[in-house]
Amino acid sequence: MQIDPEQLREEYDSLSDEALLQIHRADLIEDARRIYDEELARRQLVPGKIVEKSSQPDAAEVGAELPLDEDHPDWLAEAAEVFSVVDLPGRVPAPEAEKVRDVLLAAGIRCHLELTEVQDPDSENSQRQWRVLVPGQLNLHASSVLDRDIYNEEFEAEWKTHLEAFSDKELREMKPEVVFCGLFDRLERVKKVYSEELARRNLRA
Repeated sequence: MQIDPEQLREEYDSLSDEALLQIHRADLIEDARRIYDEELARRQLVPGKIVEKSSQPDAAEVGAELPLDEDHPDWLAEAAEVFSVVDLPGRVPAPEAEKVRDVLLAAGIRCHLELTEVQDPDSENSQRQWRVLVPGQLNLHASSVLDRDIYNEEFEAEWKTHLEAFSDKELREMKPEVVFCGLFDRLERVKKVYSEELARRNLRA
């Protein structure tokens, strides 16, 4: 994947120390890894040491105060939405959108955060909605990064709780490849189709 060094520098520069230190360095390509190391050195940060927040902000301090991406990248017209949440009264969805954006930027994926007005299908009123967009061709990659860095951890906790309720007999008889047959099948199909496309183009992996 080709990257724009200057844009990536700006993206890393926009991250908090905590978000920067949460980047999986091993997942970055060589050029992104070099820029990441430069940003760490500039801030005099050490990988593995996460900066702790002194306190959690009040709900009133978050909400609409989330910094929006004011620029309009040239890929926005063909962008894909990878996250959205309605800004309901009494709810504070802004940190969720901010976390998604930080995770994508940390993985070197360009993204755009916007706050839009959407029509409520159940009434004549409109609602505000936070949306995180990525270039269309990076849709699958971005979704997978969010699964890995956000949602899979939540799933793991739920799966652990589910298994703890099993008896010894039920646990021995349960096979993950059967319970999650669709997931295992999808992975095999992903690899199969990719190999077939390489072969069709006479390319090597």
